[in-house]
Amino acid sequence: MSHPRPRLPAASLLLGVLLLAGSMPAPAGETQVAVIVSGRAPRVSFDQAMLRAIYLKKIFIGPDGRRLIPVNLPPGNPLRDAFSHVLIDMRDAQLQEYWNRQYFQGTSPPYVLGSQKAVVRFVAETPGAIGYVWPCHVDSSVRTVLLISLSAPATGQDPEACPANPQP
Repeated sequence: MSHPRPRLPAASLLLGVLLLAGSMPAPAGETQVAVIVSGRAPRVSFDQAMLRAIYLKKIFIGPDGRRLIPVNLPPGNPLRDAFSHVLIDMRDAQLQEYWNRQYFQGTSPPYVLGSQKAVVRFVAETPGAIGYVWPCHVDSSVRTVLLISLSAPATGQDPEACPANPQP
């Protein structure tokens, strides 16, 4: 007599797939960016659609009820440009136009920090902060919640690029 297999709810299965996808190495020729939160933050999961809404400030409160504070690298930073292109599907000039329109509606763009080291420090110390860095900058003070493949590699010289993420 065979016993029926327990069925997992679709949401649990999808979450498992997303978690596995986020922890898999990037295919050859692709680099990844780590999306980080404080190491002390409650464990929540993000997908790219939610992260896009957070960075466009369409979502202000996280699943845990905490105010979300997205942070960016400076305009012209190769990682910011690649991140914006892949996640938001906008280049810096398009994003600037978006924020000019949002500003007149009372919404300010994400904070801008000068380096990936500053992003890690700010995210580690600020409840609700979320940022992105090359994976080599992740330390024990922060936790990676999502790895995003940058199929369009960051262009230009990035002095903070990881050795495993060479840039053309």
